[in-house]
Amino acid sequence: MTTQRRNDTRNVAIIAHVDHGKTTLVDSMLKETGLFSSKMDQPQEQVLDSNPLEREKGITILAKNTSVVYKGITINIVDTPGHADFGSEVERVLNMVDGCILLADAAEGPMPQTRFVLRKALASGLKCVVVINKMDRPDARPHDTVNKVFDLFVEMEASEEQLDFPIIYACGRQGWASNDSEKMGENLSPLFEAVLKHIPAPEADESKPLQMQITMLDYSSYIGRIGIGRIRNGKMAKNQALALVKSDGRILNGKLTRLEKYFGLERREVPQASAGDIVAVAGFEDIDVGDTLALVESPIALPTIQIDEPTMSMEFMVNTSPLAGREGKFVTSRHIKERLLKEAETNVGLKIEALGGEGRFLVSGRGELHLAVLIETMRREGYELAVSRPVVIEKTENGQVLEPYERLILDIPNQFQGAIIEALGKRSAKMTHMQPEGNSRLRLEYIISVRALMGLKSELLTTTKGLGLMHHSFDGYAPKGPDPAPRPNGVLIAKEGGLVTAYALDHLQDRGVFFTAPGVEVYAGMIIGTNSRQNDLVVNPCKAKALSNMRTKATDEKSQLEPPKILTLEQALEFIDSTELLEVTPQNLRLRKKSLSEAERRRSGKEEAAA
Repeated sequence: MTTQRRNDTRNVAIIAHVDHGKTTLVDSMLKETGLFSSKMDQPQEQVLDSNPLEREKGITILAKNTSVVYKGITINIVDTPGHADFGSEVERVLNMVDGCILLADAAEGPMPQTRFVLRKALASGLKCVVVINKMDRPDARPHDTVNKVFDLFVEMEASEEQLDFPIIYACGRQGWASNDSEKMGENLSPLFEAVLKHIPAPEADESKPLQMQITMLDYSSYIGRIGIGRIRNGKMAKNQALALVKSDGRILNGKLTRLEKYFGLERREVPQASAGDIVAVAGFEDIDVGDTLALVESPIALPTIQIDEPTMSMEFMVNTSPLAGREGKFVTSRHIKERLLKEAETNVGLKIEALGGEGRFLVSGRGELHLAVLIETMRREGYELAVSRPVVIEKTENGQVLEPYERLILDIPNQFQGAIIEALGKRSAKMTHMQPEGNSRLRLEYIISVRALMGLKSELLTTTKGLGLMHHSFDGYAPKGPDPAPRPNGVLIAKEGGLVTAYALDHLQDRGVFFTAPGVEVYAGMIIGTNSRQNDLVVNPCKAKALSNMRTKATDEKSQLEPPKILTLEQALEFIDSTELLEVTPQNLRLRKKSLSEAERRRSGKEEAAA
């Protein structure tokens, strides 16, 4: 029996490592097909990165759909995240497509997230078109990159058919593609032609009963929850009565109140859609990822989508510091709970669990960045909360404790290799590859536990004076290794509340590095800096200069203060230990001890030592 296919449609995903030019290439594809038109007050490039955090960090966090029309054929394009922390997005969208465009930087070659996403694509049986991007780079090495991509395919156990991939050389920023690495193209036609020739048309049998699996979720305050997915079989129309088959086997009947298809950068309402189309549907409030929409008379479910489990968790709780409630708009446990549950509706890689006590929740995600993006998003929306240090999620198999490991790639100047190799040795990292990159740089590859990886980025940047590059992706679970070394320095803790004075900091400068500047309000138990020694030290940063009638040159010397070290959200999460919390407000990030009382901290310290 021959398989019916829709030759007027292609469904492809663009996959690559972070910052290899996926979103920029989509910009050029939209421009060439005449579907790119942004207003003066809207972004003029990376138009698919609509989230403010995505534009700031320069990465794609949420998978996006768009479509272009080339020679009368609709090409549905899914722009996927390159970072492994958002891998749950990648796993789901690959179920919607029949092939993928794999981008590799002409100079850097395949990187960790290239490996991560490619493994998912090849396991799904997808055919790939390889695009060597950024051919305008002066250090481009296209032939070397092609060889590395082929080796990666072999390592990922690609089939003979998958290994026979077409190669396109392109520059997404300049909007050209070519079949020859020595010749610069005029436009992106070679890429479009390769997609039409090598990516199979979607299987589509309109005569079969309707089946559509939900792979992404969206939300509108006007029409409620929106399910996005590809119609596998049959067809659907607006206002049609349908059955929603849940992943647990329950069947809920309802009516399709809205049906939308992708046209360029926007979704437009359509009266009907058929097999092979990627559509957005509304009208089912309980719709979820993995559910199947089918006919009421034949509610047959499609196989459920398998999504990797979270690897890291942290506690979210109500902010209880003396400065709580001053800056945030949403500060109560009810507000935080509602926001987390709302996030869990669309962010399927996230798990929320209520803990004992008032206003405490355990939030589990795919990595530190995954959780940090959630915290930053909540902060910008006006939420105020406190979070604990991220903790790795372990699992037990056959009586053995396993922990998550990551594949780490470092690109560093040669002169720092000794210090970096020593630092990774202390973290029990295992070197798998070492290769010179030109005359002055070196590429190191390691397997390292997620616990040991925490805090490495700031150490790398300090050691290499900002010249080191670091990329990592999830590799798998392995037997638990030794505990990483504790934080080398203690912290400076405020003794009392008040405004920080320059006079006090001037006398405390020899003690360590400060996180606060003069004039900032602090409270007892708040961490104001790092100690130069290993122990925690309680200091008084609010001490004012005593006023007297005496005036001498010595007493009136001007204070020369070092500028404070301002921590980003990711740096603060890496810095705190198990006895500390990070206080997050819309305006400030403050570090504090869980117990603000010095007497209580001493008592608990003695009890731990006795135990």
